[in-house]
Amino acid sequence: MPRFLVVGHLVQDLMPGGWRLGGTAAYASLTAARLGLEALVVTSASFVPQELEGVQMHVVPSPVTTQFHNIYEGGRRRQVVTARAQPLGLRHIPPAWRGAEIVLLGPVVGEVPVRLAAAFPRALVGACLQGWLRHIGPGGEVGPRPAQRWRGIQHLRPCQALFVSDEDISSQEAGPVLERWAQQVPIVAYTRGERGAEVAYKGIWRHIDAFPAVTVDPTGAGDVFAAAFLVALWEGADAFEAARFASAAASLVVEREGLLGVPWREQVASRLQSYPDIVCR
Repeated sequence: MPRFLVVGHLVQDLMPGGWRLGGTAAYASLTAARLGLEALVVTSASFVPQELEGVQMHVVPSPVTTQFHNIYEGGRRRQVVTARAQPLGLRHIPPAWRGAEIVLLGPVVGEVPVRLAAAFPRALVGACLQGWLRHIGPGGEVGPRPAQRWRGIQHLRPCQALFVSDEDISSQEAGPVLERWAQQVPIVAYTRGERGAEVAYKGIWRHIDAFPAVTVDPTGAGDVFAAAFLVALWEGADAFEAARFASAAASLVVEREGLLGVPWREQVASRLQSYPDIVCR
């Protein structure tokens, strides 16, 4: 059974009356576990969560856990960071876990160094870029960092796949920025919610429509997409087949609140079978 390692902060997503667990580390690791892999998380937090059944965790103690207030308005998400846990580095990854076959770097507030991509030379390495493309204002307000001026891409060349959404890059920047990145990394996936995704493999771009879904909560869809994509790629799918598998998985997570929607393999297979015409074109 391959080991799927996610590095990044778990998040307390603030809700009326409390909070629920979130963040790329939570959604991606639970996806890997439900797809049948040995899921591992390296994170920094003030507690050890119990919600991630089947996931092994190495928690670096921190006075606080990263907190986000997510506000959805007109189909878009506005975010405020109210607390940030300690940053992470290679020293925090248990030596026995450094040989994981699949690695996903999943920063939410820039807590993972981009140079960490080079620390797993024998692994299938992917990276969710959102945490590096966020600017956090003095009041915790989250805004986009100009992607064309971001230099982190040069340290992510050891990655086989990059994942970014239309929340992370403005439509004005997306075209030239994504083209440049696609010349430096074999696979780039640009997810666009209900508008589907654009996927580049060795510079060749294709589009896949979103699978039909009744959206209850869009949180975590990009993280599930990234994890499912890497699993499919590891199992032998090509980039465009992996995008179809990942899109089906992402369409399932949005149909329930939070982590409750993270799909099992049987659910993904059923959705794929139900919509045979949705493919990368």
